Amino acid sequence: MSQAERLATATALCAALAAADPAFALRPFDSTDADVAAPGELELELELGPAGWLRQGSKRALIAPAAVGNFGLPGDRELVAQGRREVALDRGPGEPRSSIDENGVFMKQVLRRGVLQDASGPSVATEYGVLLPSVRGEGGTGASVAWIVSQRTDAVTVHLNAVFAWTRKHESDLFLGAVFEAPNGWTVRPVAEVFGEQTSASPRTTSRLAGAIWRVSQDLSFDAGIRGAHEGGENVRELRLGLTWIFSLGKEP
Repeated sequence: MSQAERLATATALCAALAAADPAFALRPFDSTDADVAAPGELELELELGPAGWLRQGSKRALIAPAAVGNFGLPGDRELVAQGRREVALDRGPGEPRSSIDENGVFMKQVLRRGVLQDASGPSVATEYGVLLPSVRGEGGTGASVAWIVSQRTDAVTVHLNAVFAWTRKHESDLFLGAVFEAPNGWTVRPVAEVFGEQTSASPRTTSRLAGAIWRVSQDLSFDAGIRGAHEGGENVRELRLGLTWIFSLGKEP
């Protein structure tokens, strides 16, 4: 790894840590929930390489690491920063060994306080922001806006996502996803996600993920997920292992 790559990786991780989910989202999913971190609270989500493994068609890569930071703000809002380093295990001539992609900065706002905020009925939120250029990857900037609805019962928690994006290649993109979680009181709860995504100039993507979240404490959770997807004529296989760590900045205990 060159000095420039180390500096870019540190910069992406520091942005996540200092600033602070469409984006990377609620681990280990691509979708997110209609909740935000408490004011002054930092929720850090990490996928730890070489735990993250991706196979798309004949190409393989390690995700090492991926990071999302969610920093709580007053008014039921949070600032989100994200990025991930991808290391190619198979690459063609002229292709970079590693890149930092999926970079972005977003604002999430709760529009209706509901079950995720200890109130009644569904929680509703929006998330909007800027898609930033990759380092040694896809250039250009874009934007996205998401609408999120979450509902919890004694048996299951469901998060529904609809995201419209203007990609870094300046193409329209529509993402529709749903996350299902076992009862919130379980220490280890099975989870699943399905989503479909369509970019105007690209084949449709359909994805399924199954996994589990282990809540060690109120502030620390570990997660694992196995994802299978179909993108055009290619099959995608992915292993995700990571953690979510919540801590306070400048708050009284």
